[in-house]
Amino acid sequence: MPATGRLALPLILIACTALAACGGPGRDPDKPFVLHKIRGTSNGPDEFTIVPGKPLEEPPSFVELPQPTPGGRNRTDQTPEADAVAALGGNPDRLEDRGVGASDGALVTAASRRGVDPSIRTTLAEEDEALRYRKWLFSRFRIFGSDEYYRAYEDQTIDRQGTRAIWRRAGVPTPSAPPER
Repeated sequence: MPATGRLALPLILIACTALAACGGPGRDPDKPFVLHKIRGTSNGPDEFTIVPGKPLEEPPSFVELPQPTPGGRNRTDQTPEADAVAALGGNPDRLEDRGVGASDGALVTAASRRGVDPSIRTTLAEEDEALRYRKWLFSRFRIFGSDEYYRAYEDQTIDRQGTRAIWRRAGVPTPSAPPER
């Protein structure tokens, strides 16, 4: 077999592998970048989306039942936020009162001493989208698919061991320092 024939097959395999690595879904401008690639393994129902209703309760008096309200709330409907507040010792009746509590007033005052940007959430969302787009541009040419979350935010991750060393050199006790990998 000539020398060119022996080189042709490996070169074709390398070219096919390179082209296959370039394939994949393109960027849909209407959808945000998906960093965690979590996929279901079947087309069946997700057991975590099935939430049973609260148990039925017998009213104190069947004569004084409230009038039904079509489209309104039912006593057996789930109320996860109110249930969580009640489980943590709060008052679920005050759940709709989203104002700042008296104990947090000083914190809010200190945090807003230089003004409050009303569009901060929009600004942060746009900056995060731009960051993920830049990371996506360079990470889409991978031969093996992987989770992009840690790769996208690795520059913003705190060096746990370096931070622990700084605090220990300063003489600060660090009893709950993270273990070394």
